[in-house]
Amino acid sequence: MIILGLILLIIGAITGISILWTIGVILLVIGAVLWILGAVGHAVGGRKHYF
Repeated sequence: MIILGLILLIIGAITGISILWTIGVILLVIGAVLWILGAVGHAVGGRKHYF
C-alpha cells in the first residue's frame, strides 16, 4: 500500500492531476499506520502481520 501510494503521488505530481496526488497521500498514510501498528505487535483487523 505504501508503494502504490508513492507511485500515485509521483504520477499525480508529474501530471498535475490532483486527485491522484490526494489518493496517493491517503494510501501512503494508511500504509504507514498499518506498518507501524504491525511492527509494534498490535493485531489490526484480526491479523497479526501485514505483508
